[in-house]
Amino acid sequence: MFWDKEWETLSRAELEQWQLRRLRSTVQHVARHVPFYQQKCAERGLGARAILSLKDIRRLPFTTREDLRATYPFGLLAVDRADVIRLHTSSGTTGKPKAMFFSKKDVAGAADLIARCLVMTGVGRGDVLQNMMTYGLFTGALVMHYGAEKVGLMVIPAGPGNSERQCLLMQDFRTTVFHTTPSYALYLAQFLKERGIDPRRDLSLRKAYIGAEPYSDETRRKIESALGVKVYNSYGLSEMNGPGVAFECEHQQGMHLWEDHFLIEIVDPATGNPVPDGEEGEMVLTTLRREAMPILRYRTRDITSVIRTPCPCGRTHRRIRRITGRADDMLIVRGVNLYPQQIERVLMSLPAVGHSYQIHLEGLDELIVKVELADASFDGRVEHLVNLQREIVERLRADLLVKPRVELLPPGSLPVSEGKAKRVFDKRIL
Repeated sequence: MFWDKEWETLSRAELEQWQLRRLRSTVQHVARHVPFYQQKCAERGLGARAILSLKDIRRLPFTTREDLRATYPFGLLAVDRADVIRLHTSSGTTGKPKAMFFSKKDVAGAADLIARCLVMTGVGRGDVLQNMMTYGLFTGALVMHYGAEKVGLMVIPAGPGNSERQCLLMQDFRTTVFHTTPSYALYLAQFLKERGIDPRRDLSLRKAYIGAEPYSDETRRKIESALGVKVYNSYGLSEMNGPGVAFECEHQQGMHLWEDHFLIEIVDPATGNPVPDGEEGEMVLTTLRREAMPILRYRTRDITSVIRTPCPCGRTHRRIRRITGRADDMLIVRGVNLYPQQIERVLMSLPAVGHSYQIHLEGLDELIVKVELADASFDGRVEHLVNLQREIVERLRADLLVKPRVELLPPGSLPVSEGKAKRVFDKRIL
């Protein structure tokens, strides 16, 4: 099924011609209306006429999250304030947040992208979406909400947390689809199990849209097994509209990135230079249809690669592979580079491991992994726990090339976050 077949199946030649026209228009727009870009383009002697091919995008300046914070609140606004109908901000952990402005056209465009995403996963009128993301300044909930209503789903704006209420809503209104973070999906599965609720027997769930946090295929499989749903990977970021930047279709062979809205580059995170086609690197995105706040070459810090082979679904927009980590999330432990998702992949592949874990870095360079156990594994037998601990240590050492200290915890020991889960705690003495 298609939401907008004409756009979703454009030939590569037509799509790239459209991208070039929109890129030139976007450069012209920001060069006229955004002082930040006026200065950057003037320093390079650039204008729309300098963009003769898509490769010329490399002549344009990068935009970073630091730039968005430095120009807060209105420094990247490209329209009159009277034309802005919505504001979202990122969850800044230090200093000022990042402000994202939406015009009426931008709100409609973001909803259209979600509509594409939902339809290509096989949902439509008659489905019930329980939206368990945080409503408010975070883009995740509202953008999904508008797109789902556009398709004709009944939307339950449940918001995060309050698992008793979530369960009641699922039972009473026969929820078929839900949208949440991977960490909360795992927690919800444990919550249902503890109350004797079998999702396959007692609920109507069939699909789940999981995003806002990087997660591994092992975590996907754990959620699918526990809740009896098909899990679809969703990629988005507030700077690019929120959810719906890229999404899996029913074939689940990578996430289609909507190239009529975003121009993608993959660069070396250290140098900013393009990497060979198909190789892994940092994803850089440029908006092509944004009106209120266009952004040139935004360094997402997310690590992925492009899949160039055609998708069986017939859509021509290229796919990206699962995000393997963030360039700024990389940890250096005893001289070894590693990503938190490497640890997650090992842990979530073990049936004895429960839904939560934490990574602690302490002392001079000590790696400590705290792991919640599944109910069946926490039976109090010392020998069993010692063997399990040893297995986790050895598997992590083989994958990371660093030997961690592993602490096994009873189910429910670690705190549950209603938003994005905090997994890494770095308290090293450096």
